[in-house]
Amino acid sequence: MSEIKKRNEMDPKYTWATEDMYVSDEAFQKDFEVLKEMAKEGLTFKGKLGESSDILLDYFKKSDAVSLKIENLFEYASRKSDENTKNPTYQAMIGSVYSYFVEFESEMAFVTPELLAISDETLEKFFAENEDLKLYRRAINEVRRRRAHILSDKEERILAAANDMAQGPEKIYSMFSDADLTFPDVKNEKGENASLTQGTFISLLESNNRDVRKNTFETYYKVMDNFKNTAASTYDAQVKSLMFNAKMRNYNSTLEAALDGTDVPVAVYKNLVDAVHKNMHHMHKYVKLRKKLMKVDELHMYDLYTSVVPNVDTKVDFETAKKNVYDAVAPLGKDYQDILKTGFDNRWIDVYENEGKRSGAYSAGAKVHPYVLLNFHDSLDNEFTLAHEMGHALHSYHSNKYQPTVYSDYRIFVAEVASTFNEALLMEHLLETTTDKMERAALINHFLDQFKGTIYRQTMFAEFEMITNEMAERGEALTAEALSNVYYDLNKQYFGEDMIIDKDIALEWARIPHFYYNFYVFQYATGYSAAIALSRKVLDEGEEAVKNYKKFLSGGSSASPIDLLKIAGVDMSSPEPINQALSLFGKLIDELDELLSE
Repeated sequence: MSEIKKRNEMDPKYTWATEDMYVSDEAFQKDFEVLKEMAKEGLTFKGKLGESSDILLDYFKKSDAVSLKIENLFEYASRKSDENTKNPTYQAMIGSVYSYFVEFESEMAFVTPELLAISDETLEKFFAENEDLKLYRRAINEVRRRRAHILSDKEERILAAANDMAQGPEKIYSMFSDADLTFPDVKNEKGENASLTQGTFISLLESNNRDVRKNTFETYYKVMDNFKNTAASTYDAQVKSLMFNAKMRNYNSTLEAALDGTDVPVAVYKNLVDAVHKNMHHMHKYVKLRKKLMKVDELHMYDLYTSVVPNVDTKVDFETAKKNVYDAVAPLGKDYQDILKTGFDNRWIDVYENEGKRSGAYSAGAKVHPYVLLNFHDSLDNEFTLAHEMGHALHSYHSNKYQPTVYSDYRIFVAEVASTFNEALLMEHLLETTTDKMERAALINHFLDQFKGTIYRQTMFAEFEMITNEMAERGEALTAEALSNVYYDLNKQYFGEDMIIDKDIALEWARIPHFYYNFYVFQYATGYSAAIALSRKVLDEGEEAVKNYKKFLSGGSSASPIDLLKIAGVDMSSPEPINQALSLFGKLIDELDELLSE
């Protein structure tokens, strides 16, 4: 789409059905008032949670009801806001929901200290005399597990009240990146003006025309350079917020604080970085092959997204992408395919870019049904994005269906497994169904790009987060220059001597929204590694592996992330899945080299 339409010009069949949550903004506001009345009941439990098993059970049941209501309101406001981030009505709506949630959390800050104050003996007595309370045993134990990091009632209220301010850097970055930041048009392959946006940047870098790629790259970063100090200050504020929270909660680092909340050991994060460093030779081998196949004297950073396979049309329209994804997940059974088709046919997806729409792609697991945001352009990459986000969506669907409210949300650590699992199935399906050598080469090229982008690139992002947080914790200033130096050096290390590390790439940190998600990105790499292992289990072992995988999909947060993945058949406490995935990466490099050298 070279022309970006306004929201009211979009074909409704390609927009998501927010009316499934609320038929109108008025219905939303009415339910918001209902929530406020429901939430008042929460205060009646103050000072009473340890009195009896019945009171404790009643609290959890009412807490579930309030959580469902808050989530529905937040999902509606968020989806409407993301349709057009320039629309002040929905900016205000999401702001009001979030502000109320912060206020509510502050009022309910007494809950955690009271749960901690109940003795082990009393708690076991409660479980023994009230069978229904046992449902909440894991939820209660999760709170008590973090006893050393829970503060007094008064202190918890202060931290809860500060949450709104803590979200400031992410909100500022989102408004800056999605609503305010604009770029000049660039010329496409036909010499026509094409809109350069956050959504079109990568698709333009996929162009076969090197002048288009170079001009896009330089135009984008020339604009970004004008705002580098704003971007650095925003990121610095994000890290300072994480440091404040970690220090107040008695953690040794921001990394430890972030991972403890998801019940993942810090060692898993550092094992990933170490494992990738030990397999860096595969990445350098890939860069060397890309340079060879592109037949260039110098390989630049803007050459990383275009296909190295000549004369293969990799454009895929949305309808074709849906069919391919549907066929690809057949190994998971007809029941899985039927749910996927329901999502396709009932407007779970907001498909195309429009003016002001949030950039990127995501899946949001609303209880009525998941919602998927795309900014679809006709490309193989976007076909895989569809598979990825619908993997998230069906993970949410299964967890919501099979888990009680208290455990229906899965942990971030496992979030990227189901999504990249679907990508792996799609790749296997496309490789199996093609009979053309060059098409196979194009698919392997894309597979290699997935490894490069998901394991190596996301690990590089994770290392950048770790280094810059450690810098701030040592008292070093996170200036634009300091951040750019760290990022530039990491690119040199990851891409090796066969790549020209263009100076503009030093500013790429300023365009990565995931740096505001608090040590999120490493899970793309661990998730991809787990997904590669699990997809091969399903394809090789069949029914039993499918059954175990669906247990994982339906697990929500009913067990720790590491234990849930063990149920599915992979142990992410070991670096072995990462080593296995990168070994496959090395073999695919050799196969592509052979195919294109014949």
